[in-house]
Amino acid sequence: MKSRAPEGKLGVLIPGLGAVSTTFIAGVDAIIKKQTPPIGSLSQMGTIRLGKRTDNRNPMIKDFVPLAALEDLVFGAWDIFEDDGYQAATKAGVLDPPDLEKAKETLQKVKPMKAVFDTEYIKNIDGPHKKSAENKMLLAEMLMDDIKQFRANNQTTREVMVWCASTEAYFEPSEIHSTLAKFEQALRDNDPKIAPSMIYAYAALKSGVPFFNGAPNLTVDIPAIQELAQITGMPIAGKDFKTGQTLMKTILAPGLKARMLGVEGWFSTNILGNRDGEVLDDPMSFKTKEVSKKGALDFILQPETYPDLYKDLYHKVRINYYPPRGDAKEGWDNIDIFGWMGYKMQIKVDFLCRDSILAAPIVLDLVLFADLALRHNMKGIQEWLSFYFKSPMVAPELYPEHDIFIQLTKLKNTLRWMMGEELITHLGQEYYDSYE
Repeated sequence: MKSRAPEGKLGVLIPGLGAVSTTFIAGVDAIIKKQTPPIGSLSQMGTIRLGKRTDNRNPMIKDFVPLAALEDLVFGAWDIFEDDGYQAATKAGVLDPPDLEKAKETLQKVKPMKAVFDTEYIKNIDGPHKKSAENKMLLAEMLMDDIKQFRANNQTTREVMVWCASTEAYFEPSEIHSTLAKFEQALRDNDPKIAPSMIYAYAALKSGVPFFNGAPNLTVDIPAIQELAQITGMPIAGKDFKTGQTLMKTILAPGLKARMLGVEGWFSTNILGNRDGEVLDDPMSFKTKEVSKKGALDFILQPETYPDLYKDLYHKVRINYYPPRGDAKEGWDNIDIFGWMGYKMQIKVDFLCRDSILAAPIVLDLVLFADLALRHNMKGIQEWLSFYFKSPMVAPELYPEHDIFIQLTKLKNTLRWMMGEELITHLGQEYYDSYE
């Protein structure tokens, strides 16, 4: 099966016109103008091996698969504040003024539509630029109207939606999330157990738009939304962009496990001062993030399979809101490990990162790969994109793969499969057959 060619403009629809989304848009603008290389973007800078190592076939991924051109991207957004992209980026404070000025014209064109927002799900921020309706189905229909209007105004041939807004309060799925019919009735009943992000996802999928979730919200984890994705033939993926501390965990933990080194404890703390930090200062929003951040180690280290090494692992995660730090997050890890004959050692990691700088290229790759999946008729959960998420979505009977190196292999093999190329197993025995 071949992918359809990426003809025409691709609409990029973003709930949340904040630090991540404005940094992403400004970066794409800079790349198009050749002011910066696309650092951090696998789709733009990565290569992919084809065939044997001796074949020396290593094209750029962007030249191998039919990705949309960056020049064809058109941006739209929703936000609870009326600030255009330039004003929002200025307030976010991620980019230096010279870089911000270079992207001013592009950012100013992004004027947010009124958002669907509920202070029961995000308690520590609020704004005046919000939709209101008698029930949540009407709110979903208003979002669908926004998508139609965006499509008409910009003459896009297809769109993708990537959630770049805040983390919602933690809650468990209930009966209303179990089927599409029950979910739609709950929308009409204005049920409080339907979060704003779910309304966006519903509206996107009903409009023929893939939905990818960049926050740890339950948004597309629920059976009702997954059922809708199957019916509409839309790709979905999530959740929670893998940027700072969890990125380091999914790099370090596979190495410790590969060498069969034990881990007694892993203490992680973060300080950050952007809007994300302010939202996560609410205990229920933090709970949602905590569940997402803590899952990776259990699935990578497999304490049930390796009890002598990991069964007593103590894992603690903390996030602290510290306004002076702004978007320059600091993630600090103390890792207590043990080796031969049980002798103890320590690893300490102090990652002074920029959250939005790490997230922006993830957004770009997900936009391009979501569109590729759409044109390849790949519907439902896109597990091959686990590489980008803290808490990857998988089929109900599967456990999520968190090892970043396995995730990368899965992603590249999926691209090879799409293009009819041989999958790479790294066995390599054929190189040594002549020794027999």
